[in-house]
Amino acid sequence: MGLQTFKTKPSLPYAVACHPLRPSRAGYALDSLYEERTWRCPAQDDRNATIDADVLVSRWIDPSSSRREQTVSSPDRHVIGVALTTTSLKLTRGPHTIFDGLMAAGTLHVTGPSQPLTAEFRAPCDFIHFHVSNEYLRKRQDAARSGLSQPIRDLNDFVIRDPLAELLGRTLVEGGRAGDGLYAESVGQTLVMHIARLELPRPTVNALPKWRLKRVQEYVHAHLDESISLADLAQVAGLSRMHFAAQFRAATGYRPHDYLLYQRIESAKAMLSSTNMPLAEIALNVGFQAQAHFSTVFKRLTGETPARWRLSVIRDRNSPVMPGRPAAARSNHAAASL
Repeated sequence: MGLQTFKTKPSLPYAVACHPLRPSRAGYALDSLYEERTWRCPAQDDRNATIDADVLVSRWIDPSSSRREQTVSSPDRHVIGVALTTTSLKLTRGPHTIFDGLMAAGTLHVTGPSQPLTAEFRAPCDFIHFHVSNEYLRKRQDAARSGLSQPIRDLNDFVIRDPLAELLGRTLVEGGRAGDGLYAESVGQTLVMHIARLELPRPTVNALPKWRLKRVQEYVHAHLDESISLADLAQVAGLSRMHFAAQFRAATGYRPHDYLLYQRIESAKAMLSSTNMPLAEIALNVGFQAQAHFSTVFKRLTGETPARWRLSVIRDRNSPVMPGRPAAARSNHAAASL
């Protein structure tokens, strides 16, 4: 059994603390490492026992479009979250906002030990979480900084879009090796070594102010079935095309064109799942001039053609719900999205 889509528990009104991770007793199932019963906490049995490893891996998939989760990370681990699909959420730690907006697939976020974290999800999500021993992370940082004068940085709240992190996460989902605990740990170790060598990005462009961003988003939603150019969006924001494009990417992680395509495909998904509208008509309704272009972009962003995606939704909707499992809006190959 590999990584799976698991039922997520109802949102809790308070932050759930992840317990320190202890060595497992004999016979503990390796596969349960991947079941994340509580958001960002690796699975634990009735004795709070888990595998004693440098890196533990778990997965959180939630097909709902509105959810709030809270947790406090384990005192002996850092948590590295990697988004496998593009989602929309707000991450906060107390009064401090860490991230707010569209989180692109491949975005990496690090939470330090014993840190509270609240997430307000506004779209379906799929995350791989790497729970890294504090001692192991420090050793890797020491090795990466050997001979350098820069101090070892605190990675708490570190957020960056990283293609290698996305690739490593996908190897666990798509490579057929997810049930191999040693393989999963080695993937996690590779990610940790990569992060230890990363330089903190230095922002050179101010992010688009929230009020300008809101105007642009509202314009896109209102004119999604029309042709929208970079000049149109820049005019709505009240900036030149060059300044708008740079500030929009700093605020969202997207180029304006990529954001527009994402919104078109998300709107198309809603139509595919709720209507019998022909594909050609859906393509026109979300702003594509031809069905062929629509199908090409849809498959590139989701891993499936529109027709296959629609069939999967219908199949999942009509499938009997197993005890203790949710009626997921998508099947396991939602992991291929974006």
